[in-house]
Amino acid sequence: MDPHLLRTYVTVTRLASFSAAARALGYTQSAVSQQVAALEQDLGTPLLTRRPVAPTRAGERLLEHAGPLLLRLQAARADIAALVGAPDGGLTLAAAPTALTHRVLRALPPTGVTLRVLPRADVPEAVATGGADLGLVDGLAAPNDPLRLADVAPLTTRGAGQEPVCVLLPAAHPLARRAGLRLADLADARWLDAPGAGLPLDHLRTATGSTGFRPALRYEGTDLQALTALAAAGHGLAVVPRSAVRDTDGLAAVPLTAPRVVHRTELLYAGAPRGAAADFAARLDLTRS
Repeated sequence: MDPHLLRTYVTVTRLASFSAAARALGYTQSAVSQQVAALEQDLGTPLLTRRPVAPTRAGERLLEHAGPLLLRLQAARADIAALVGAPDGGLTLAAAPTALTHRVLRALPPTGVTLRVLPRADVPEAVATGGADLGLVDGLAAPNDPLRLADVAPLTTRGAGQEPVCVLLPAAHPLARRAGLRLADLADARWLDAPGAGLPLDHLRTATGSTGFRPALRYEGTDLQALTALAAAGHGLAVVPRSAVRDTDGLAAVPLTAPRVVHRTELLYAGAPRGAAADFAARLDLTRS
């Protein structure tokens, strides 16, 4: 299957237009039509309806394969380019907001750093496709257990630290003075759905085997200060690593005592880190000792 044809097909379906796909790809509309037709001939079935432009059942199934296939091709190109190229002297680090712990920030070089704060699900792809030299992802896990990450490309992962987690809630909340909280007891509480700033609710459901943890408010930002302010104002509870707790008026942070889970951070890279990336990885290891 020709990846150029596949990329054209994905663009047409994403934009639902042959003319818009032609403009996006720099082709003529006729060339786009010919490429889609060639792909349909190769697979022996129609992939798109033309009026309106929409994938057929076979086309929808192909789209499920197309994303991972094109991502792997892009990752392969980036991996080879990094292997044969010389390190540029700088460091581009992609990280989820709550992966930027004090240990991580202390290990950053004093100059030459580009920090990309991304949703945690986007970090592996950024590393795989060359958008970042290194990545930091995080999540809930049993102590010393690795995180379960999507298989987007051949990436190496290694532990970069773990710490306890806390539940954020208003200081006036009936549970705010507890010495510790059980997550299962909070399944029916009001929660903040803040996957970019706190630990996602699906992590909490997995940890407890519960279908609860219904969101009262969804926050789509990455600002931890905004998340803590929302919790203090009573818009919902949130779980964050202990080091992410901020002094906020009206906020309480109670340790999570059950289940026995920690906030785990992992370093991701493709190939052996070199230059500034290798130096950062070494400093990160030193701060763990």
